[in-house]
Amino acid sequence: QVQLVESGGGLVQAGGSLTLSCDASGRSFSFYGMGFYRALPGNEREFVARIIANGSTMYADSVKGRSTISRHRIKNTVYLKLNSLKPEDTAVYYCFSVVAGTYVWGQGTQVTVSS
Repeated sequence: QVQLVESGGGLVQAGGSLTLSCDASGRSFSFYGMGFYRALPGNEREFVARIIANGSTMYADSVKGRSTISRHRIKNTVYLKLNSLKPEDTAVYYCFSVVAGTYVWGQGTQVTVSS
């Protein structure tokens, strides 16, 4: 069974930065791709960023240019650095991975940006 554990959320002032981490574990885990979605208050989850095995990355327009997703190959850990944070970035950020064609989710980590 694959498990994903996020960390790094917290309270930050507008204009600040945060780095979220997602650690993947489990016998059946193979890295095909990992990334993050977020759930804004009262809304469904929306895509934020992802990285796939060949290193290719993709970002939502809302964070493009001020975020970077990267991967630690040995640790099976993915990092999402968010810069120039805005109050509208306040959300629960969920890590995901695709395992055997199925999305696996982490428990989420809260990011709150104060104005």
